[in-house]
Amino acid sequence: MQVEHIAWQVKDPVAVAGWYTEHLGFKVVRQGKGPSLAHFLGDEGGRVILEVYNNAAASIPDYPAQSPLILHLAFAVPDVAAARDRLLKAGATLAEDVSTTHAGDELAMVRDPWGFALQLIKRKEAMLPTAG
Repeated sequence: MQVEHIAWQVKDPVAVAGWYTEHLGFKVVRQGKGPSLAHFLGDEGGRVILEVYNNAAASIPDYPAQSPLILHLAFAVPDVAAARDRLLKAGATLAEDVSTTHAGDELAMVRDPWGFALQLIKRKEAMLPTAG
């Protein structure tokens, strides 16, 4: 089996999709009409599709109240501090500042403007090939 997409319920999928395309490099690959306003967003590397939607049948999780360790979206970046600073200027908030793990990976955690946790990581040894 192959993962097709990852999805999460948000209050304003149009705004989330706009911010993710402008600041995280996603591209809209499919946009739904109707009440859920689902947006399928493809990452720069063409490996991940993220769906953001609003379905009235489900509640919206309190993302800002969740520990980033429970759920986060991780981005491989060449410079963690620079990526952190750029996203903070774009409306993200700092959850955990830059640190280095015991394995030598450098990371930071920010929250998008709706509180969803985004991890910025520079691995000592890459786990995936770089895009391009």
